[in-house]
Amino acid sequence: MRGLRKPAKKRPAGPPPAAAPDDSDAPEPSAETGGRVINAALYRDGHRVSTHDTLADTFRQQRATAGTLAWIGLHRPTPAELTTLASEFDLHPLALEDALEAHQRPKLERYGGTLFVVLRAARYLDDPEEVDFGELHVFVGRDFVITVRHGGAPDLSAVRHRMEDTPELLKRGPEAVLYAILDAVVDGYAPVVAGVQNDIDEIETEVFGGDPRVSRRIYELSREVVEFQRATRPLNGMLENLTAGFEKYAIDEELRRYLRDVADHALHTTERVDGFRQALQDILTVNATLVNQQQNAEMRALAEAGFEQNEEIKKISAWAAILFAPTLVGTIYGMNFQSMPELHWAFGYPFAVVLMAIVCTGLYVVFKRRGWL
Repeated sequence: MRGLRKPAKKRPAGPPPAAAPDDSDAPEPSAETGGRVINAALYRDGHRVSTHDTLADTFRQQRATAGTLAWIGLHRPTPAELTTLASEFDLHPLALEDALEAHQRPKLERYGGTLFVVLRAARYLDDPEEVDFGELHVFVGRDFVITVRHGGAPDLSAVRHRMEDTPELLKRGPEAVLYAILDAVVDGYAPVVAGVQNDIDEIETEVFGGDPRVSRRIYELSREVVEFQRATRPLNGMLENLTAGFEKYAIDEELRRYLRDVADHALHTTERVDGFRQALQDILTVNATLVNQQQNAEMRALAEAGFEQNEEIKKISAWAAILFAPTLVGTIYGMNFQSMPELHWAFGYPFAVVLMAIVCTGLYVVFKRRGWL
């Protein structure tokens, strides 16, 4: 939450907590190795009291230490790990199935004393100019918080560091951790919103610049915006129900205010994303109109070129017909047969010349009247 992002307050005297391992640069587990425990620690009164590498050690230490909160972070866990967690914390089988298979829509479910939350985090990748979506499952119980992350987002190590730097918030219990996770996910949408807005501005420039590749980019960005809507739209109802639950179970009033702040930012993000989709639809319509105008202009240019070509062909055909007439007469009189009576006729040559002139003139007049010449 914005109001809590202040310089870390000095910790009270006492043994310093163990350093929290940073999972932000952790490599993706392979299919062969399966999932792994990113971080497992116990907290009491807002301070870390122990850090463990295995789930068994975490369970053992929590049983031996009263009044502690277990915060366990997993990345793509194996079925065996989830079964172990279910046995220790009495997790519902349906929630375990969702956490293992992933590909769930954001939702909020309560199974007995355990709250199960599914979130879709997002981050904007500058180089490929695209949005990368991750999935996060959170189990919240009386004395534990379990996060199961699928994908690169969000950076839960930053959430843990922030909470450890604010012990007065962390000591408020598991609900405070849930609030911090929700706040981190919603805050993570802000760079994505800015990146998508920048992409839309670039697309508008490309549309009016006549870039032939812009249609594909509009389609790809539209798909990302739809996915973004699926990630953000359910948050409003989830946060509303969660706020009502906080009131019902008399959760700390300060946490309720913090949660309402997250709800305000989530609503703002949802409205922006809805606006992006409408903007892309309008841009797609404008692009289609411009493409049709360009195609009409090209067709009109082709038609004009064809008309001019036809006019030239008419002229060539007309002159060819005019010149063909004297050629035909001259060819007949040039056959030199002995039995042709015109060969010894005194008016044969003038007659042939006059005949060619008459035919050519007649054809010229006809073609001229028809507009071929």
